[in-house]
Amino acid sequence: MARYLKRLLNSLGAYQVASALQKVLAVLLLPVYTGRIASGGYGIVETLATFVIFVSIVVRFGIIESFLRYYFADKDRARQDLLVRRSVLFLLLTSTAASILLAIPAGPLSHLITTEHVPGAYRWAILGVWSFTNLELAQAVLRVDERLKAYAVCNTVNVLLTVAASVVLVVGAGKGYIGLLIANYGSSTIVLLGLWWHLRRRLFRRPEGHGDTWRKLFRFGLPTVPAEASAYALSVLDRQYIAHQHGINAAGRYAIALKVAGAIVFIVQAFQYAWPPLAYSVTDDAEAARLYGLVTTYYVLITGWVVAGLTLEDRYIVNYLTLHSKYAASYHAAYRAIPWVCLGWAFYGLWVVLLVIAGRAQITSRNFPAAFAGLVVNVVLLVVLVPRYGIAGAGVALCGAYVAMLTVMHLLIRRAFPVDFEWRRLAHLVAVAGVITVAGTLLLPTAGFWGLVLRALVFVAIPPALWATGFLHTEELQQGLAVGRKLQARLRAGT
Repeated sequence: MARYLKRLLNSLGAYQVASALQKVLAVLLLPVYTGRIASGGYGIVETLATFVIFVSIVVRFGIIESFLRYYFADKDRARQDLLVRRSVLFLLLTSTAASILLAIPAGPLSHLITTEHVPGAYRWAILGVWSFTNLELAQAVLRVDERLKAYAVCNTVNVLLTVAASVVLVVGAGKGYIGLLIANYGSSTIVLLGLWWHLRRRLFRRPEGHGDTWRKLFRFGLPTVPAEASAYALSVLDRQYIAHQHGINAAGRYAIALKVAGAIVFIVQAFQYAWPPLAYSVTDDAEAARLYGLVTTYYVLITGWVVAGLTLEDRYIVNYLTLHSKYAASYHAAYRAIPWVCLGWAFYGLWVVLLVIAGRAQITSRNFPAAFAGLVVNVVLLVVLVPRYGIAGAGVALCGAYVAMLTVMHLLIRRAFPVDFEWRRLAHLVAVAGVITVAGTLLLPTAGFWGLVLRALVFVAIPPALWATGFLHTEELQQGLAVGRKLQARLRAGT
């Protein structure tokens, strides 16, 4: 069990390098951007970004999910290379065809998606559909081979290139939100071409032999498309509903809340990339069941603690991000959605756990009913809550939708592959962290230096409170102390 956790941590580290760098630079530069881009501009950028990912999910026809599932089913390198080549060529064709078709009615579609006539911005987003779709698969090739260094380098280059281009275009050239779109999707395209060249021996050399049939790949992958599209539609619907009912400025405030939630997104995305290859590589079902349950507990522990910190400091974070912005007043109310958006993204990581369980049991057809249930709940809650509570209502609707999805999904798959979830410890964690966070949010000052400090102290107090109430097992305490001693020894050796 320990060796699997070590592999997961190593993978997470590689996947977090670029993501951590991106989040840090984004936070540092956001005050610069908010001084040059109004909340409506951020609303357009975020709305188009969700459109890009949603279309990408549809046009890949589940081929990436099939690739991840069946790459480990055959140890023969030639057949693995054939699977890589087939998958890449298929996505290249489908993404190119979809991009051409979507680019033609740029004016009407841009207005439909953003409520504004912005065909130029929309066309850059279409480039994003093409580059994002193909880059996801190219990176998946590195992930299945656990080429962690190459993955980290690829994504770090992408981040640095995007940031540099954003600064030049937004600050230097005054391109506003258009500059953000050009920098983001233009940089991804350059990195994609470089990664294809790096993988050229696997992509352009025709391998011998026969691999998995298209029928087999689509039988596994296609049922995941409506499920994944429905799940991601939760991220599309709330922004679309806010933009159309409350205007693009409200969508911009919601976008800032999503930027703050980037701390959770960074953890979730790293987990999303690292977990499936490792989870599928465990061949013993009993060992996998124990591992899945333990990893779920640790995931909830880490993300729950981060959500608590962001919730406690939400107002201070927004004030910092808009410190030098002439549009600061229009962004201030973004703090209302931060706790709920962060919690919603944390729930998404649990959805990834359940998807892997369904994939292992090869019952991906059950993904869609759960995702559809969440989508229906999301629509109902948006209609009920947003008119009264604004962007905070949209965040609550997101959380409610994920709770519905997780509940239905667990009921559908629990007998197909039983997992040893640690329900008692999960309830213990949620109770302790939840009570402390809610108490700190309601009782402590919301402004001033001492409010900031006291809220930070409450955040730091959560792990000791969990330890004092018996959350950790004796074995975990011993392993933690052992790791601490090793780190201390290394530090001493370094000095």
